Amino acid sequence: MEIPKQSAEAFEIMSKGQFICSNSCNAAIRRLYNAINQDFEAYYTYFQGINLILREGNEYYHFSRIDSKAELDRKLEIAMKWIDIVDFFKTYDPGFGSGFRFSPSNILVRLSVDADLKNKLEGLKKYAGGKVKQSEIFDKVLDQLEKDNFIELENDILHEYKTLASFAYLEQLILSITIPEDVQNEIPE
Repeated sequence: MEIPKQSAEAFEIMSKGQFICSNSCNAAIRRLYNAINQDFEAYYTYFQGINLILREGNEYYHFSRIDSKAELDRKLEIAMKWIDIVDFFKTYDPGFGSGFRFSPSNILVRLSVDADLKNKLEGLKKYAGGKVKQSEIFDKVLDQLEKDNFIELENDILHEYKTLASFAYLEQLILSITIPEDVQNEIPE
């Protein structure tokens, strides 16, 4: 079996839990996306040999692993955090998604007049750790989104971010949650 040419670069990025997106601001990431896209089967087979599953999303790639049940609680906590974060940004703008551009200053201005958005940000305090100001909560959320490769700073001067294709992963995560009707009434609101 021939090893795909850029498998080391792909491993370096995706082994950290990050995504390789088609709409990244980084030209090297876009080239890597295209390389995987052109020879997906070779990459899939190669990574499967080292116990990683290469997943293809809508304009992005990422790794997944077959985990033990002990990891389930940790994953559920992380999923709940992402649900709260996506809810916050969808409250800000229902069109928030892949390719969406925003500046933190616009969101912070909106916070001063939108009580619902303010309450949702207050709910994110538990992920920011301790007693912190709203702007600090928001900064930590942005840092997390950027670290996990869901947004990129597109314009350093205007401090404008671009939402990457990998954000669709979070949206799909939320859409895949189904609650059977016979259980819906048992869930506290």
